[in-house]
Amino acid sequence: MTSKTIIVTGSAGFIGGQTALLLKDAGYTVYGIDRIQPPKHLLGVVDNFLLQDFASDVALSWIINKQPNAIIHCAGTSLVGPSVEDPAEYYNNNVIKTSKLLDTVRKSLPRCRFVFSSSAATYGNPIMTPCQEIDPTEPISPYGESKLMIEWMLRSYNRAYGLDYVAFRYFNACGADSKGRHGQAPGATHIISRVLESIRDDREFTLYGDDYETPDNTCVRDYVHVEDIASAHIQAINTAITAGIYNLGTTHGVSNREIIDIAQRVTGRDLKIVVGSRRKGDPAILTADSAKFQKISGWAPHHTLDDVVQHAWAWYNR
Repeated sequence: MTSKTIIVTGSAGFIGGQTALLLKDAGYTVYGIDRIQPPKHLLGVVDNFLLQDFASDVALSWIINKQPNAIIHCAGTSLVGPSVEDPAEYYNNNVIKTSKLLDTVRKSLPRCRFVFSSSAATYGNPIMTPCQEIDPTEPISPYGESKLMIEWMLRSYNRAYGLDYVAFRYFNACGADSKGRHGQAPGATHIISRVLESIRDDREFTLYGDDYETPDNTCVRDYVHVEDIASAHIQAINTAITAGIYNLGTTHGVSNREIIDIAQRVTGRDLKIVVGSRRKGDPAILTADSAKFQKISGWAPHHTLDDVVQHAWAWYNR
């Protein structure tokens, strides 16, 4: 149903920008909002862009005026380590502001589907992997706590007001647009970005911790191509999906050392590695069981990790 009108918050960012691109590819009317200017490569992608904090009075009035069929809420503060040092920013920007947005939706946009960018950080140190949505949520960082608080709001608003929502727990979004139109901003903290920028610039890469209880003593994560995440958003607004929380992942864990090996193979270059201490809030293993969403929607991750690295490497060398 490409006549639908969609609003993407955080549309100048990595996931929001890719989602806007794929929505436009599919023929939707797309409006973007962000408190930062879009990078040059995203200028003109959406039908209209508003440079505002999504929870400002101006932005909330603008959202009501657009009468969207769905809001894809990608905006938010999203780094684990900094959230430990400055939790107030995360509770304010993620929780308090999203509460204002949800109140606007429930009062003025009762038929609007709300698609929320949650996180695997809600699981904390999981009791087992891959994680399932029924597993305990015990986040170990203010970032993860802020995402879980929003999930709680969504569930209670659904019960009390009938708010229609889908919350996606992302497991390490990565890669770049396969057509070379979009990718991570310079200086991103994601390991794949950091590794590739270090290789490109011929500088040392810091590996955060080599004393984890994993096969090669480095963190293990589930990496999902940003295009696969964007396609899940499109499925969420097109498919009769039951309101609820869904994992987005591949089920396959990859260690930091394996990422380094793949990056060196794909680029044909060696990486200079120094070992640093663990980062606060990093569990040893975090992988996803995404069968729940796959079964209900038909979605499945399409891209391999080689695709992820190749597309990201092409983006950094454009």
